[in-house]
Amino acid sequence: MAQTVQFLFDFGSPNAFLSHEAIPAIAARTGATFDYVPVLLGGIFKATNNRSPAETYAGVKNKREFHELETERFVKRFGVEPYTMNPFFPVNTLNLMRIAIASQLDGVFEKYVEAAFHHMWGEPKKMDDPEVAIKALNDSGLDGARLFARGQEPEVKAVLVANTQTAVERGAFGSPTFFVGNEMFFGKEQLREVEELISGTGK
Repeated sequence: MAQTVQFLFDFGSPNAFLSHEAIPAIAARTGATFDYVPVLLGGIFKATNNRSPAETYAGVKNKREFHELETERFVKRFGVEPYTMNPFFPVNTLNLMRIAIASQLDGVFEKYVEAAFHHMWGEPKKMDDPEVAIKALNDSGLDGARLFARGQEPEVKAVLVANTQTAVERGAFGSPTFFVGNEMFFGKEQLREVEELISGTGK
């Protein structure tokens, strides 16, 4: 029986982008389904007293260099394109994540996820500027203005809050986070562990 992997993501994470790029091949190899769950990384950080790698690595000798090496290994292992560093990083993703919920309700979730990740890390833009984001989404064949408006609806906001709270309650402290049943895996490097588990090849 094919398994389902939950992928808790925020567009503000370049490692979530790399995971997104690697997931299709893993799904094809294993037959697993990846259930994308939008969460607000800032909310998770606040609830868990966590900080971004850019902050936690600052001033730590050799840590940033190893992180770059780790990313190079990931790109090679999974055959994905490296991200382009967003010059506006960190980008406030509150509206983008609310729109992710709105896009689920509007039936354009997959198209939106692809577009938002692309405009954050493929051809990076200042996606916390509504005008920039709406134009980018329009250029990707979506109705940017409608999605932005939908993202401000109370029920949409409530779903994102609930997703984020549930993630913290289950043990999440950052993104990307993966769940296979109740087994939690954190970080893009753990995708190899995830694949081994769902394919039955792990020890």
